[in-house]
Amino acid sequence: MRNFDAILRHLKATGYRLTEHDVDVVCIELSLAQGQRHQAIFLSELDDDDGRPYLRVSTAVAPITGVDMRKALDFNWHSRVGYLAVGDMEGVPHLQFCENRPYDGLEPAEVDRLVLEIGGIGDRMERMLSAGGDLY
Repeated sequence: MRNFDAILRHLKATGYRLTEHDVDVVCIELSLAQGQRHQAIFLSELDDDDGRPYLRVSTAVAPITGVDMRKALDFNWHSRVGYLAVGDMEGVPHLQFCENRPYDGLEPAEVDRLVLEIGGIGDRMERMLSAGGDLY
């Protein structure tokens, strides 16, 4: 999978519920816990300093207001997959759970694994930070 178009073709062929938001940005509406919970996963393309393309998989977990940043940084330290970042959603800063992968060597099975892993962990974090809520 060498580019975002190949990723998009794979996602469509696999049957994910997709909405396209912009050039090189797509949202997967992931259903979790036998349809009881949902998580929006965003896939986008970014380039490193050398111009090498990467796939970014991310999900919002909570607005940063009221979030204990010490817990967030502790999570980052112990996480084997993904990292936490702050991103803007409609003018409100949100805690985001993200993972970046270079396209070189990226296989369809790895894309699927990233979507499910980022979605599942993001949903657990959201549940923990929002007293069981399901906003995203």
